[in-house]
Amino acid sequence: MAHISTLFVHKLADLFGSQADAEGLALRRKIFAAAGVGQGDSDEPPKTIAASTFFETLERLTQEAPDGRSAGVRLGAIMRCDDYGPFGLAFKSAPDLLGSFSRVERYGRVVTSVANYTVDQRPAGTFMAITPGDNTRLGQRMTNELAIAAGTALCREVSQHPFSPKAVYFSHERPADLSAFTAHFECPLHFGADRDGFEIADAELRAGNRLGDDGLARFFDTVLDKELAEFVDETRLDQKVCSEISRALSQGVPVISEVAARLGMSGRTLQRRLAEDGHVYQDLVEITRRKLAERLLTQTDFAIAEIAFLTGYSEQSTFSRAFKRLSGQTPASFRRQDMLN
Repeated sequence: MAHISTLFVHKLADLFGSQADAEGLALRRKIFAAAGVGQGDSDEPPKTIAASTFFETLERLTQEAPDGRSAGVRLGAIMRCDDYGPFGLAFKSAPDLLGSFSRVERYGRVVTSVANYTVDQRPAGTFMAITPGDNTRLGQRMTNELAIAAGTALCREVSQHPFSPKAVYFSHERPADLSAFTAHFECPLHFGADRDGFEIADAELRAGNRLGDDGLARFFDTVLDKELAEFVDETRLDQKVCSEISRALSQGVPVISEVAARLGMSGRTLQRRLAEDGHVYQDLVEITRRKLAERLLTQTDFAIAEIAFLTGYSEQSTFSRAFKRLSGQTPASFRRQDMLN
């Protein structure tokens, strides 16, 4: 199960749910209820909830609050190293921003298994890339925005000099209101990009952190190594496979060896382990395509030809026949039926 720390739920409730008036208190209760988190849990160590639950909480907030669509950026902007416990202290005590994000790449899973970072060093600068997710969901897109905004905020906190990214990139389309984005990032913003993340100039990357301390950094590495070793990934293998298939479909159906490589095993090993659990790879491909198609048909206004492409079909007619075979309805009929319901 993809997960995310409850610390973000508490910070979200503090941001949007003012305790000074009845309306704010009501919104605060709704945020906690949507996430399934107790309001009195803030003094306890953070737990994790399903990432899909957090996505739904953000999506509901866009309906409940006038400025709810900016929740991801606004929440990320107020995050500080101390909010994250040992993970944040490791970020703060790293010798420079490259060391900070190397730790995010290595230990990010103790906070969340979605919207984590990978460090992509290039000749012209370093790109802090968000790991791809199901960007057809608004909640996933807002969580990506949260991660990029938080990464920027933490860089500003630890850097010796005033910090702004060289540029920020989002794979989704431009939101209607950009005020929260421009106020926080203070750099060029690119929407509809090929991936999510932000670029850091090499000079800033290696300038040295204000409180960088090799001894402290190594200490927190030890703490986080222990946390990571104790962390149990309960995601079933078939779910991991379906997730990898979904990410790749817009480029065509991935062969089993490609998915296996992303999961750190050979194609033969993946095939054997799936068989042991009673699964066949091709069946998982069909299930993933159908579920993604259903989600795109009901949650977006994409044309059916676009949905065919996003689910790995080269022709709309081939997609329509396959969808009808799997669901008993044509894509157009399925969409109409959903609208009637």
